[in-house]
Amino acid sequence: MKHIWLFFSVMFVIGTDTFLLSPLLPLLQEQFHVSTDLSGWMVSAYALGYALFALVAGPISDRLNRKTVMLWGLAGFIVSTFLCGIAPSFAAMCLFRFAAGVSAAFVTPQIWASIPVIVPPSQIIKSMGIATAGLAASQMLGLPIGGFFASFTWHTPFFVLSACSLVLLLILAAAMPDIRPSSPRPSILNPYRELFSLPKTTVILLAYFLFQTGNFASFSFLGTWLSADYHLTVSQIGAAMLVLGLGNMLGSLIGSRISAKLGMFQTLIGGMLLMGALYFCLPFFPHLFLVEMSFFLTFFTAGIIFPLMMGVFQSISPNARGTIASLSNAAMYAGTTVGTCVAGFLYQSTQHFGAVTGFTAILFILSMTLYQTIRKTGKRQTEARVQM
Repeated sequence: MKHIWLFFSVMFVIGTDTFLLSPLLPLLQEQFHVSTDLSGWMVSAYALGYALFALVAGPISDRLNRKTVMLWGLAGFIVSTFLCGIAPSFAAMCLFRFAAGVSAAFVTPQIWASIPVIVPPSQIIKSMGIATAGLAASQMLGLPIGGFFASFTWHTPFFVLSACSLVLLLILAAAMPDIRPSSPRPSILNPYRELFSLPKTTVILLAYFLFQTGNFASFSFLGTWLSADYHLTVSQIGAAMLVLGLGNMLGSLIGSRISAKLGMFQTLIGGMLLMGALYFCLPFFPHLFLVEMSFFLTFFTAGIIFPLMMGVFQSISPNARGTIASLSNAAMYAGTTVGTCVAGFLYQSTQHFGAVTGFTAILFILSMTLYQTIRKTGKRQTEARVQM
């Protein structure tokens, strides 16, 4: 299990870089003399780099030693993050953030693809939950960590993160086993041809895209809603996000026990139903305490079901796990982009957060329907094999 906790650490570092910029944006906006809308590109550049190169990173990693791909990706992440700390201009910062996203795209898919190989089958869901907890922990701590180090200077958070990543790189190089492909790959496009020749690939991908579109539609505007309706300050919103991240991390750690008792698809579909209901009701809670409890329950549930979604993805094909992981990440960032754009339009048009959370609930229902279809198809295939 030592390798799984290394993966936890990698996810924490990569995730912290994602959330790190949020408290730094006002400082960087002033530093580079850019408007508020332009400053958002320092966040978007990272997501764009990740989304574009995730589709390339997966097939490449399926042809090579996953350890080598992860180490080189992490090395690129270290260099680009350090360069962010010395960026002389807004354009340079966007470029270095784009490079950090590209580098991260070669790192995190290796984690999801490596877990089914290096752990026993009975430990796969638990191990994915631990790796997911690293991302949840970064979500919980990334904002306060960034704010603390930024109190010294805006450069400091980038330098600290790159230094921590360097230590992690050295540990991975010494401790992580080689994970070589089981069969040669003739071309980068071949894994995609094989995957999309399977009918369930498109259904699983669409179900995950719909879920993430709905999830990030509401998540992206939680801070705006708390500020508008509850008049919270930035520090108070940060405290609310700590509760959110704590729930996500706890759900990630104990989710495997729940799914073992209830069943994988029962837990997944039931969890999505609960999340959809909590999101839908969120704008109508009369007290902030109920909002905080809803945050905790919503992201506690998200922590449980996210590893299950990764497990469904990884079950598609054992020979293209890197490509599958990259597809899932690309779908997530595409969902983030679409969900944020639609939610922004709905929120501004209606001036009510309920329009956004209603949109989320509808997409969750559609995603649940697709996962239910996947479940029924799997049952029929299993029964057919038994009869043969």
